[in-house]
Amino acid sequence: MKVIIRDNQHEASIWAARYIAEKINAAPKGKPFVLGLATGSTPIETYAELIRMYKAGEVSFKNVITFNMDEYVALPVEHPESYHSFMDKYLFNHIDIPRENIHLLDGNAPDLKKECEEYEKKIVAAGGIDLFLGGVGEDGHLAFNEPYSSLQSRTRVMTLTYDTLLVNSRFFDNDINKVPKQAMSVGVATVLDAAEVLILAFGHKKARAIRMAVEEPVSHVCTLSALQYHPAGIVVVDELAAGELKVNTYKYFKQIEAAEAK
Repeated sequence: MKVIIRDNQHEASIWAARYIAEKINAAPKGKPFVLGLATGSTPIETYAELIRMYKAGEVSFKNVITFNMDEYVALPVEHPESYHSFMDKYLFNHIDIPRENIHLLDGNAPDLKKECEEYEKKIVAAGGIDLFLGGVGEDGHLAFNEPYSSLQSRTRVMTLTYDTLLVNSRFFDNDINKVPKQAMSVGVATVLDAAEVLILAFGHKKARAIRMAVEEPVSHVCTLSALQYHPAGIVVVDELAAGELKVNTYKYFKQIEAAEAK
């Protein structure tokens, strides 16, 4: 695992966007680049930079296939807080990605179990995910893989914890009763199958999760900690999110990055 530490959220978001664009541009000719995506407030600035880069002619999404991490169950697609709406608003409507290349879970499917199973098959059919961009919850959850989720889990329906409902209520008029109680989510194993995994974490509220994921043993209590098993996992944080790392851990990752930049 690598930990990239930047002074603030803006610098960290820009770093992540440029890393993603670099990977897209370096993809072999004739093979689509398969990109896993996340929602929530954390990746918004990264998406904004990717849009800027597209408009500046620095990257194209014509040969990109996307798979989103999750979607609420029983929330209408046209609802402003559905993840379909989120992705259109913050990324898809502003770039040149073909609509047929976009994949999101259908939280209103008549058979949710089948929808989840078919999603896994679609990922395999696309050749697997080249890079999965994600965030982390304050309790260390990856996608909607809440604490105590199996680290071998695959795409499925999850019942959200009270803490997750409370955090997400900010998107629903701060009314926890308006937040859907279930969501469909890729599993921990689904994410770890990606060739690369890039996780963003910003602000002091994420510091405990980052400490658990980076410094503590792998545990289903903090599903992000499973990234320790991945050969190409990257966590991009600002100074606040790095705040609970040990001094020597902090220095180690700073020194590694400096050495590799030479």
